[in-house]
Order: sequence, then structure tokens, then C-alpha cells
Amino acid sequence: MSRFAIQDTGLAGLKLVSRQAATDRRGWFERLFCSEELAAAAGERFAPVQINRSCTLVKGAVRGMHFQYPPHAEVKLVSCLQGEVFDVAVDLRTGSPTFLRWFGVRLSADNRASLLIPRGFAHGFQVLEERCELLYLHSAAYAPAHEGGIRPDEPGIAIAWPLPIADLSERDCAHAPLTAGFAGVQL
Repeated sequence: MSRFAIQDTGLAGLKLVSRQAATDRRGWFERLFCSEELAAAAGERFAPVQINRSCTLVKGAVRGMHFQYPPHAEVKLVSCLQGEVFDVAVDLRTGSPTFLRWFGVRLSADNRASLLIPRGFAHGFQVLEERCELLYLHSAAYAPAHEGGIRPDEPGIAIAWPLPIADLSERDCAHAPLTAGFAGVQL
């Protein structure tokens, strides 16, 4: 029996994963990860090699938009464990029919939704309430020499953040604007 409902998002390979909880009088149980089910959705074997957790305190803060270039490009499964965020993925894949298009969705502890993000996508989120915690499962370890990023306020992408951006890290502010010749991520 599947513990996930998996939906397409309109961006090839990007999936919305809804976790199905088994409940009884004691509470609930939910599966956060199943390599078989998620590999079928991702179109490739997805075995986490790194798991990260973040806590963001300030409502309106944005983290992102981050990605890794090959050979360290990664599949990510992002889940919200506390609070609510607006989670965004941007297709940066060279030659993709949805190149430079974005998809955003609310993830929360209550809605039990996750975003399954394929290689070649940038990822970021905005905190919609104070103190939000996210859990990230990555198919590749963080490789600083292969990291990339785009500004969350990049005009060429025009993400419609639900709140004014209240806080950005120096790292996220330092990403150069995309140029007309941006070729994307070659996978």
C-alpha cells in the first residue's frame, strides 16, 4: 500500500508528494521516505546521501535559490516539519521546455506535503510564519566548488513571493543577475 500521493506540477520531473498518515486513537504514523516509490516518481534511483534540517525564525525570510552543477547535481526531497513555507523550484535545465519557469507550493507540518526536486532545478523557500523547520534529503553531498545560485528576486524569473522579502543572507544577495545568454545547467 502506497503511503504517498504523487502529483505532477507542470514542470517536467518536479513532483508534489503528499504523505498519507495512518491514524488511530493514539495519534498518527507517516512515511517520510521510500526509495522505491520516490525512484519511480523521480525517474531515477533516489538514495539520500545527506540529510539536512534548517530552522528559520523570521517571517518573510527567504532562503535560496540554490543548486549544484554536475557532477554533483542532486535530487532533493524537501518537507516542512514545523510551521509553513512557500517552497519554490526553478527549472534551470538546458533545453528544457520549461526552462526558467518556476513552481511554488505551500508546505507545512499540517498539509504533509513535500516537493521532489530533480537535478538541474534551483530551490528556495519563504517562511510564512515565525520559526519554520525544513528537512531536506539530498542524493548528493554538498560540494561547495559546484554550488550555484540565482537571486530570489531575479527579474527574469519573477517569483511571486507571498510576502515582501524580509531577510536574505549575504550569500543569497551576492548571486549575479542572470544574463540574456544564461545557458542553464547542462546535465
